[in-house]
Amino acid sequence: MPTPSLASLPIRRLTFRDLAACADLSENRGWPREEQKWSFLLTAGTGYGIDDPEGGLVSACVVTRYGPLERPTLAALGMVLVADRHARRGVGRRLMRHVVSELGTTPLTLHATPNGMPLYEELDFKVAGRAEMVRGHFTPEDREPEVATRPATAEDLGAILRLDEEVFGTDRTHIITRLPAFADQLRVAVADGRLTGYAAIWPNMQTHVVGPLIARDTGTAKALIASLAAHTDRPLRTDIDVRHEELLVWAKERGLESVAFNAVMTHGITELPGDWQRRFAPLTVAAG
Repeated sequence: MPTPSLASLPIRRLTFRDLAACADLSENRGWPREEQKWSFLLTAGTGYGIDDPEGGLVSACVVTRYGPLERPTLAALGMVLVADRHARRGVGRRLMRHVVSELGTTPLTLHATPNGMPLYEELDFKVAGRAEMVRGHFTPEDREPEVATRPATAEDLGAILRLDEEVFGTDRTHIITRLPAFADQLRVAVADGRLTGYAAIWPNMQTHVVGPLIARDTGTAKALIASLAAHTDRPLRTDIDVRHEELLVWAKERGLESVAFNAVMTHGITELPGDWQRRFAPLTVAAG
C-alpha cells in the first residue's frame, strides 16, 4: 500500500492520551520532553496534530483560549512542532493555517523564535513586542526585600483571579485555578492588606520556571522572584518583557544570563490587552 502524502493526512484534536507522542515529538526536534508542560497544556488548552502512518506525530501545536468559553477574547498558540524527517515540507504551515481558520475572528498571540517568524508573518501575524529569556542560579541580595511576600492560600484565589484578569486583560480562571496543582510554589505580595502581585514557579526538566509574574511595580516583581528563588536549589528561568529593563538588569546582576529573545506576535489585534506595566512574565511562552 503506498504511503499517504503529507497533504492528505488529517488534522485532528489531540487528547491527554497523546501526551507521550507529544513528548516524543519534542525530543525528536532536540527539545526537552517537557511532559509536565505538555500535560498542563493538553488539559487546559486544545491540542492539534497530524498522525504519522508509521507511528507518532508528524506535527502538533496547542491553543489556549481565554475569556468566555463560547466566545473567546484571546487565544495563545504554542508548542508548534514538526518531526525532523517531515520538516520543510509545508506541514507546519498547513497545521497553522487550519488552526487560524478554526479560530475565526478570535484575536491570537504567540511567542516566535527567529526561525518561526517567517511562517507567522506569512499568516499575517505582526510583531507586538519582545521577551528575553534569562536563566541561571539566583544569587540573593544581602539586604531584605522591602516588599512582603508569603505563600498563597486558598483564601487568596479570588483576589489572584481578579488581579490576573485586570492585568492580563481577559479571564484566565481555567488556567490560574490549575496553578496550585501545577506549580511547586505560588506566592503573593501584599501591601496594606491588599494583594499587589503574585508569581508561581514550576518545574521544567532541570530548571524552575518563574511564571506567571504579575506585580504592581518592579520592586514587587523583584521581591516575588527572590522569595521563590529562596525555596529552590534549581536554576531559574523566565521570559521577561524587554520593556521591563530595570528587572532584566537586576536579574542579570543576580546571576541569570540572557539565553534567547522571542518576538511576541499578534493576529487580529495590534497589541495585547491588559496592562503590560504589571505583566512581567508569562506562565509559559506556549500559553501567553
